[in-house]
Amino acid sequence: MNNFDLCIAPVLKNEGGTSNHPLDNGKLTRFGISQRSYPKLDIAALTLEQARALYKRDFWDAHQLDQFPLTIAFEFFDCAVNCGTGTAARLLQRALDIAEDGIIGPVTLAAVASITPDKLARRMLAYRIKFYTKLSNWPTFGAGWMNRLANNVLWESDHA
Repeated sequence: MNNFDLCIAPVLKNEGGTSNHPLDNGKLTRFGISQRSYPKLDIAALTLEQARALYKRDFWDAHQLDQFPLTIAFEFFDCAVNCGTGTAARLLQRALDIAEDGIIGPVTLAAVASITPDKLARRMLAYRIKFYTKLSNWPTFGAGWMNRLANNVLWESDHA
């Protein structure tokens, strides 16, 4: 099984099925794919296979996650799905203590390779917590986000 296949299952479990919460900026969302991010896509009719293909192309491959250690690829991928790819890249770069340009390029890849995956995963989780607690919809979604991160810690501990 490749790393994408290992990582997609817990991300889909974190995301659940279909939601359309009035305080969710993503609007109608299915399998974590939001109307806000894909305005021309019929989200209500989105299949699991289509969602997987979008995740592989737009989240995994576009950010070179096959070049990351498994736990870091997972943490970045989950963050990108929940917070957006630009936010995930900046939080990763913040955790690496490098310039936050939101682009996964040679500098970020070299920095990822220079730190132990466990340390980087913990740092990224800490910055995700700080990010979430500053959001205006924290009172509504905060407990769910923290449960998501707890699930991530458990998954990462099993795959380190």
